[in-house]
Amino acid sequence: MEVMATTDAEKSAKTLTVVIYALYAASFLLGITAIVAIVINYVKRGDVAGTFLESHFRWQIRTFWFGLLWGVLGAIASLVIVGWFVLVANVVWIIYRIAKGWLRLNDNRPMYEG
Repeated sequence: MEVMATTDAEKSAKTLTVVIYALYAASFLLGITAIVAIVINYVKRGDVAGTFLESHFRWQIRTFWFGLLWGVLGAIASLVIVGWFVLVANVVWIIYRIAKGWLRLNDNRPMYEG
């Protein structure tokens, strides 16, 4: 079943969610945009409570924190070869999460938990 944004508030929140995905994507070029995105996620998550966008915010927040965790662990472990593999896997995982979320948002579908 397709969930449709019907009110102006939901349409505005969906646009904001698109902007947040774009900020996360832009963080590969300008790392500071991920910080801006996570701040917006936390400030505005109450506005999306109870809508299908709530799952997207949860997805984005988890992507940020787990990406940061694995980035730090990979950077520390880069002193040995395995760290570079962790960093590459982390980048691929973050790109996957941004793309998957953006595609589901485009279809007005909530994110599944994960």
